[in-house]
This record gives sequence, structure tokens and C-alpha cells, in this order.
Amino acid sequence: MKLVTFVHNGNTRIGALVSKDGQDRVVDFQKADPSLPTDMITFLEGGAATLAAAQKAVDGAAESLPLSTVKILAPIPRPGKIICIGLNYSDHAAETGQPIPKYPIVFSKYANTVIATGEAIVLPRVSNEVDYEAELGFVIGKTARNIPAAQALDYVAGYMPINDVSARDYQTRISQWTMGKTFDTFAPMGPALVTSDEAGDSGNLKISLTINGEVLQDSNTNQLIFGIPQLVEALSEVMTLEPGDIVSTGTPPGVGMARNPKRYMKPGDVVDITIENLGTLSNPVIAE
Repeated sequence: MKLVTFVHNGNTRIGALVSKDGQDRVVDFQKADPSLPTDMITFLEGGAATLAAAQKAVDGAAESLPLSTVKILAPIPRPGKIICIGLNYSDHAAETGQPIPKYPIVFSKYANTVIATGEAIVLPRVSNEVDYEAELGFVIGKTARNIPAAQALDYVAGYMPINDVSARDYQTRISQWTMGKTFDTFAPMGPALVTSDEAGDSGNLKISLTINGEVLQDSNTNQLIFGIPQLVEALSEVMTLEPGDIVSTGTPPGVGMARNPKRYMKPGDVVDITIENLGTLSNPVIAE
């Protein structure tokens, strides 16, 4: 399923994005089955039984909402953790002049950064070097601690595109990247959380980014240095991963800071990230 969080008639709900008669529509879980949860984290905490109930509800739904009549939010508007991986494509490490990491480089974003497809990336007035980074994100589906790589995918609920927006002038001021990564609106994600059964092989998905139609990143997740199983193993040996936690797996080459001349985002740009089977995340860019 393509799980979405949305607003309709002033009410925030969750549901599934479906296609009927060539039109994109949303099935409201609460209307289809009032026993289903109304927020995404609670839904994920319900595990396989809740997912199966939702699928049954979608299959039997008598009505759905045209996508144009709802406002799509980020699939998980207030995640408990947003864990990001740096330099996780070898060619991206090379273009930034960094050595290939021997262990995942981990940093964090916070819930203030989260926006949905269609919402604006706001360029802060204090930065002149705001960059784009197309990334595959995955969402934890059940509590994970000390999980070996061989079992890791059992703990993943699904996948979605993420833009790891980065203010490079702030990121490079000190050794820790946090300040450059955590401005408001710096983690666009969505449009949907595509469940693992529909996402295909997460280790072999085409990923691309365009600005105003110009292709600036074009790669495949088979180029990841640390794949999703290795990331779950490494992270869960340190921290408990919980349903709704988001991991963004790193960006391929083609970022603005590595171009000659450099290509940072500017007001009026439209940034589209497309990942095979997961859809397109699209965000306009505006000045603060």
C-alpha cells in the first residue's frame, strides 16, 4: 500500500493512495474501518495485523476521496527520530573529496524540518548555500534492538523519497553537521510511505533529482556503500529503533556544492525527487 497522512475538512487522517478509473484517490481508513488507527505511528505499532486489516478495508472500500480534495501531509509528520547517513555513495564521497567511510556516518534531523510534497523549502536569510540531496528513506515498523543484518528488513515498514536539504555554509563551520541540516523545512518527504511489499528491491531502485526539469542527480540505490540491512544492524546496536523512526540513507553524486560552478537552490526553483516504485516528491523553493 501507499500510506498517506492527509487533511480533509479540517481533520487529519491516514489512509491509502489508490488509483481508480485512472484517477488518484485516497481511501480514508477511518471511514473504511473505524477500528483502524487515526495516526501513522500508532498504525505502524499495530504491525502486520493492522496492515492486513487496512488492506482488507481498502479492498472493500465503497468510497474514496479525489486526491485533489485533500491536503497531503508528510507520511509521518512528527517522527520520533530522523537519522541520516552521510557519504553513503562512493562517487558522492569522491566528488566531495572525502575518503570512503569504513563505518556509517550518522547525523540527525528533527521534526521541525519535516514538510510534505508540495510544501515550500524555505531558504533561510542567513544562508546563501542551500543544497539539495535526493535520498531513499526507510521507516521502522517494529521495535528493533541489536538486529543482525540478515533479519533487518523484517523491521522495515516501508520506503519514501527524502530531500536532505543542507545549508553548506553552516554545515562546514564546525566538525558536526547538525546546524546546517536542521533549519525549518529542511526534510521534505513523501508523498507516501510505500510498504515493503510494494516497494520492490530497496537495494536496486532508480533515484533521480531534477530542478526545473534539469536532471542533476541520477543513480541507483545499488550504489549504496552501506545498504539498509547494514544500517539497521549498525544503528540498532547503539539505539532502540521504534515504529515511525525514519532513516535517510544518503545521497548520490551531483549535489550543488560539488558542481562547477556551484548550483545551490534559489527562490522560484521546483525540486523533484523520483524514486522507482515510490513516486515523486516535489517542492517549490522560496526565500524566507
